[in-house]
Amino acid sequence: MRPSLLALAIGAFGIGTTEFVIVGLLPEVADDLSVSIPSAGMLVTGYALGVVVGAPLMTAAGARLPRKTMLVALMVVFIAGNLLCALAGDYTALMGGRLIAALTHGAFFGIGSVVAADLVAPDRRASAIALMFTGLTLANVLGVPLGTFLGQQFGWRSTFWAVTGIGVVGLLGLITLVPPQPRPESGALRAELAVFRKPQVWLALTTTVLGFGGVFASFTYLAPMMTELAGFSDGAVAWLLVLFGAGLCVGNVLGGRAADRSLMPSLYLILGGLCVVLVIFTFTSRAALPAAITLAAFGAIGFATVPPLQARVMQQAAGAPALASAANIAAFNLGNALGAWLGGLAVAHGLGWTSPTWIGAGLAAAGLGTAALSGLLDRRGDGPPPQAKATPLTATPPRATLPAEPLPAEPLIEQKSR
Repeated sequence: MRPSLLALAIGAFGIGTTEFVIVGLLPEVADDLSVSIPSAGMLVTGYALGVVVGAPLMTAAGARLPRKTMLVALMVVFIAGNLLCALAGDYTALMGGRLIAALTHGAFFGIGSVVAADLVAPDRRASAIALMFTGLTLANVLGVPLGTFLGQQFGWRSTFWAVTGIGVVGLLGLITLVPPQPRPESGALRAELAVFRKPQVWLALTTTVLGFGGVFASFTYLAPMMTELAGFSDGAVAWLLVLFGAGLCVGNVLGGRAADRSLMPSLYLILGGLCVVLVIFTFTSRAALPAAITLAAFGAIGFATVPPLQARVMQQAAGAPALASAANIAAFNLGNALGAWLGGLAVAHGLGWTSPTWIGAGLAAAGLGTAALSGLLDRRGDGPPPQAKATPLTATPPRATLPAEPLPAEPLIEQKSR
């Protein structure tokens, strides 16, 4: 891994850890701050809303700053938010710190994806994005379990002190390892906003919401499904989450490599595979060993969606991808909320613990449908301009060259880039 990509991955690791670690610490937080567990659970909801709001706003606010400068500024804000959480004496202060940290989430991953893509050869862009997102997958495998253990042993504030330290390491890495980025041209914000006039950008964002919504419809209710149906003990759930997280890491890397070879066919295959695995999971979830095997496959195919979904949005917003890339991070979080909400409705109406997984399969199928529609528009000539493939994602004017024979057109991100 390039040192610059490692710095991005460390930042992604810290952000991913702070997002999800609160789930394992809700009882400790509720008891210490004298609030109910449902009230403590709003710390999760508040963070998600902060991501959705902060992704476009923070990216737009930094549209005229060099991207490295913006990443450094975002990490400073992230550190401040987690420091406030570590020092919080009451629920309001803790929620405030969570919201401040959340504002940086979408913009960091959105701008970081663009920087990662521009740090490598054109045919490695999706893999570079995947390497950055490896930090997010490792947060689920290592950061969340370790942060939960730390908080249970030494108090929940110790977890936020640890995340603050990770943020400082990430900040130093960004400052020292990421090369300088060019200052955006004047009018960059107008160019970033203009890409949202393209139907293909909205189709890509919709595919993200539906496809990743399919993952979270099932994942949100994983614990009761494994204990009530598969017969696992409550104590086994943590190890099952580690198994799921290991699948995430594998799928993230494989998804990036596949997207670099052939973006849209890979996206079709992965979303179709997600639908199939979720259908299978509704049957295997009734026995321990088949459930565990399918869970690992679910983790792999679920997170294999991330690099191609992110690359597709950046492809369609070529030349001004930062805001669209950040909007796609918000779309991931909207998918999380949509899937969890629909799954919860199904359970509340007595449809059983497998019903969220059926809903997840339906959402994945709908995401495949929007991806197929987008691919059809590509073939009809509504895709990215051919020349976008030969240029970096950053909108910089080409140098003057002697006329040359025209090259055959090819689609954009069959080149490569937490």
